[in-house]
Amino acid sequence: MSSSVSSPAAGARGPWAWVPSLYFAQGMPYVVVMTLSVIMYKNLGISNTDIALYTSWLYLPWVIKPLWAPLIEMVGTKRLWIVALQFVVGAALAMVALTLPMERAFQMSLAVFWLMAFASASHDIAADGFYLLALEQHEQAAFVGVRSTFYRVANIGGQGGLVWLAGELHDRGGDWTLAWQGVMAVLAGSFLLLAAYHLWRLPRPATDRAVPPDQRGGSAFLSIFIAFFRKPGILVTLGFLLLYRFPEAQLLKLATPFLLDGVDQGGLALSNQEVGLAYGTIGLVALTLGGLLGGWIISRVGLRRALWPLVLAMHVPNVVFLAMAWSHPGSLAIVSAALAVEQFGYGLGFTAYLMYMVLVAEGPHKTAHYAICTGFMALGMMLPGMWSGWLQDHLGYLHFFAWVLIATIPSLVMTALIRIPNGFGRKAAP
Repeated sequence: MSSSVSSPAAGARGPWAWVPSLYFAQGMPYVVVMTLSVIMYKNLGISNTDIALYTSWLYLPWVIKPLWAPLIEMVGTKRLWIVALQFVVGAALAMVALTLPMERAFQMSLAVFWLMAFASASHDIAADGFYLLALEQHEQAAFVGVRSTFYRVANIGGQGGLVWLAGELHDRGGDWTLAWQGVMAVLAGSFLLLAAYHLWRLPRPATDRAVPPDQRGGSAFLSIFIAFFRKPGILVTLGFLLLYRFPEAQLLKLATPFLLDGVDQGGLALSNQEVGLAYGTIGLVALTLGGLLGGWIISRVGLRRALWPLVLAMHVPNVVFLAMAWSHPGSLAIVSAALAVEQFGYGLGFTAYLMYMVLVAEGPHKTAHYAICTGFMALGMMLPGMWSGWLQDHLGYLHFFAWVLIATIPSLVMTALIRIPNGFGRKAAP
């Protein structure tokens, strides 16, 4: 067989033509389900406790997606799954807009968010598997910052532009329901355009093919899971996947409520537009830059040498939330700068986590094994997020953010226990 056929990216267009848009498309439904929904329900008068509890349950499809990951690996191509699921997400976004004026809008919109979460989780499996099949290992390391960046660009569009748009529509019309209907309609149209783009633009790597029908039996399905749990050091790996984001899982759910709540409630009393600028735009631009730098560092020195600096860069800057809860800075510039520091560090640290999952997924079942890794990552986000609203209600923002700093200890312990091959992720010398 010729090398042009055996290469993972045979016949592929350059990664810049599809990696940014693919991971933007991966990030957008996630940010809608997990972040925009929080702000929307806050604007519609739902309590912090209910928001944190019910939106944390929306993590569940990402937690259990390994259960159907082998199906996506065996049936059809990853390319086909990607395009079909993007059209489903676009339709779900339109359905959210339709539910908001209804009598039981909270319950009905949550049901549609569940549908969107399942479609998005399935899309993640296909997209991540496609990434691993279409790029060589050094390209995966070089582009891990790019994929993280454009995933976060989706966050900028969601937490920044769309939160700002909701605030503007509300200020003009005085109705939060109509404002968020408009936002969801814009999102639906944009996502359908993304699906059409990927139908045209995604490459067709030779390795992206369906498993023959005679190899799709239950034993083949089960063997994929067994192979994952037989990996060396699997208990340490699972502990790391579950606990690396333990502090962030709690912080993330209360970050925007903290920025929006009044000073009498311990918050910073920012408007939607100010949150969109400070957290959703400036903060996420900093996160994007951190992600790009983190990917570049790993491709230059390897994950093993970069690990501890990147881990500390992720967790130490959480102290800015404690500082803001204590001082209540009245300056939007100070708040924006603090959020930029925290998000830049997070961007650096998250690239290490992504590359470790690539390492764990190495082998003949990359798509399914990477999905299992991300399922444990989602479980590590879901469970702490569920109690975070209750905890903040009882502790107040100041003590809650102090607890978040203490919660970094399990993450640091698990980082010390994992083992990474020397040179993994580093671009080989020509």
